[in-house]
Amino acid sequence: MVNFATIASTLLAALPLASATVYFQETFAGDKLPARWVQSESKDDYGKFKVTAGKFFADSKASRGLQTSQDAKFYAMSAPLDKEFDNKGKDLVLQFTAKFEQNIDCGGGYIKLLPKFEAKTFNGDTPYSIMFGPDICGYDKKIHAIITYKGKNHLIKKTITPGSDQLTHQYTFVLHPDQTYSILLDGETKESGSILESWDLLPPKKIKDPNASKPSDWVDEAEISDPTDKKPANWDDIPATIVDPDAEKPEDWDDEMDGEWEAPKISNPEYKGEWVANKIPNPAYKGAWVHPEIDNPEFKEDAEIYAFKNGHVGFDLWQVKSGTIFDNIIVTDSLDEAKEFAKKTFDDLKNAEKEAKDKLDEKEKKEAEEKEKAEKKDDAKSADAEEVSADEDEHAEL
Repeated sequence: MVNFATIASTLLAALPLASATVYFQETFAGDKLPARWVQSESKDDYGKFKVTAGKFFADSKASRGLQTSQDAKFYAMSAPLDKEFDNKGKDLVLQFTAKFEQNIDCGGGYIKLLPKFEAKTFNGDTPYSIMFGPDICGYDKKIHAIITYKGKNHLIKKTITPGSDQLTHQYTFVLHPDQTYSILLDGETKESGSILESWDLLPPKKIKDPNASKPSDWVDEAEISDPTDKKPANWDDIPATIVDPDAEKPEDWDDEMDGEWEAPKISNPEYKGEWVANKIPNPAYKGAWVHPEIDNPEFKEDAEIYAFKNGHVGFDLWQVKSGTIFDNIIVTDSLDEAKEFAKKTFDDLKNAEKEAKDKLDEKEKKEAEEKEKAEKKDDAKSADAEEVSADEDEHAEL
């Protein structure tokens, strides 16, 4: 018997993916750089990218990515989207993976989403919509999330820690039409909320009234000294220090040579300090003065801050030590689509990559130990040879 309820639920579950549009998808699965990727010619000394799976990987083909290959270089390369992505009224999802195989010390690992432009002119001044991804320099480690609004680039106000080991990590940035966002690391939400609250994009709704000022007779003091409180008559008769009653003149003290001996002083335990009158509530106190606010004439509501028209993705970055591998890029209007893509390109491979990394570490550890043993053995042989040579020289002299 046909279960129509099951069929209906299955069809409904498939609707989000069926209606999703993928504007860009890249896995670098081939052994050569795809032709759509264009090296910038804005400078003649940009670092070169290469396609490789790296020193360790889950799969020699599926793990291939775009790797920086030269130290202390700027990099600039971009690719066009399959078609322009106007995300007005839609979600915008930007997702990619980055693998700091070189154990990066200082450099960027972020991607840019940009309007259409001439790819060969790509550089750091090229206008972009979003810059997103890890940026590491020493102990300063963060996920950049920069949104461009009216020609200005705005960095998220929150600090989000990236994956900074040598394994592949996945970064996902989602903008929604209701002006909210989500930032995910390895599929887990690290930050989310209102775009307007997490970025300083608009001027404040209210500002202090420039024509208002605190009245000259405003009383700020919540308490005053009690006018009826009097200092005790003998208060000042007690000194702060007294002669140490336990001090004794040293036996070897010479008054003629050392001068007249004076006993050292110590703090007086009976001293009460400077007298201060008790405080009482100030009957004239009006409370803390609050500057009145007015509507900011510069503020204007904008319900489309999230919306962009994009035509390219690109990498524009600087690295001191090269070796980062970028991979598994997707630009879409569906987080479900991005998650499905991530399952095949990241989730199903991460455990195998970790195993490959552990094997490589063990191999390198053994090689280092064997090298150290060989060096010690060579040093011992050299020392023995020097000793024999010294003995022969001694006998020759005799």
